[in-house]
Amino acid sequence: MRATAPAWLGAARPDALRVVALGGGHGLAATLAAVRHVTRDVTAVVTVADDGGSSGRLRQELGVLPPGDLRMALSALCDESEWGHIWRDVLQHRFSSDGPLNGHAVGNLLIVALWELLGDSVAGLDLIGQLLGSRGRVLPMASVPLEIEADVELPNGPADQATLVRGQSRVAVTSGRVTKVRLLPEEPPACTEAVASIMGADWVILGPGSWYTSVMPHLLVPGIARALHETSARLALTLNLSPQQGETDGFSAADHLRSLREYAPDLLVDVVIADPGAVEDLDDLSAAAEAVGGAMLLRQVSAGDGTPRHDTLRLAAAYRDAFDRFLSDVGERSR
Repeated sequence: MRATAPAWLGAARPDALRVVALGGGHGLAATLAAVRHVTRDVTAVVTVADDGGSSGRLRQELGVLPPGDLRMALSALCDESEWGHIWRDVLQHRFSSDGPLNGHAVGNLLIVALWELLGDSVAGLDLIGQLLGSRGRVLPMASVPLEIEADVELPNGPADQATLVRGQSRVAVTSGRVTKVRLLPEEPPACTEAVASIMGADWVILGPGSWYTSVMPHLLVPGIARALHETSARLALTLNLSPQQGETDGFSAADHLRSLREYAPDLLVDVVIADPGAVEDLDDLSAAAEAVGGAMLLRQVSAGDGTPRHDTLRLAAAYRDAFDRFLSDVGERSR
């Protein structure tokens, strides 16, 4: 229940907004790059289920949280100075060799080194943020590494029989249609600081990103899901620009919203941000948005070059429009 108005109501400056962005990978990085133009108070809550590439190797060898998506979020929030850009490039640099370092990102190694030295994942991420002069904070979604398990209907498989696919890297490239995802362990402990950031936010942004491996997992961590239902923050959902091969092949924009309801039937969304070029059926999307309680905000947020990439400034303008729309429209509302 929204019993109190957010702290930013009546604030003179939009950069007083406390915004939390949930997701992982390139989708979350796009959100962070945009929203940092709108407010100075940004927190990224990042999925920790990656099991491929450099992150997967470090996770398997050392038993740590996969650092890759956390590294990308930190890089997206780096200070806009020569210092910030240099350290961002250092974090993103990957070794290329014929030896065991091949493919490892420097940032992944640095993050894991700090975790070992400090014995605290959040403290390690905060220290990297200080090195980058980050305009915001990066937190893991859960305090333990997670595994994604999915039921997948294969193109040539029996219509009434799903195939079990385990691992984020495998689910993300499956040739079938994902019908259900689960996390292992089933009820993982949420990062305490992540829960607190959601409870203290003015706005929470969910998406864009890999729908079943970066966006939906937040709803499967009990502490995060509970915070999303109980927070007084407004919730914005940013839709993808195109279906993702494997995960959401054949999905319409409205299908994404319907799948959200399957995992969180009582969660209310305040605004759904969609690019008109990615909407197949406007009436269908409008009905799906209404079903989750949200108003539709249609804005061109794509790069406009034919690729499914978000333009940073266009997306920033859409977020500002979404936030401004509710400046004088805050009151009690059941979640």
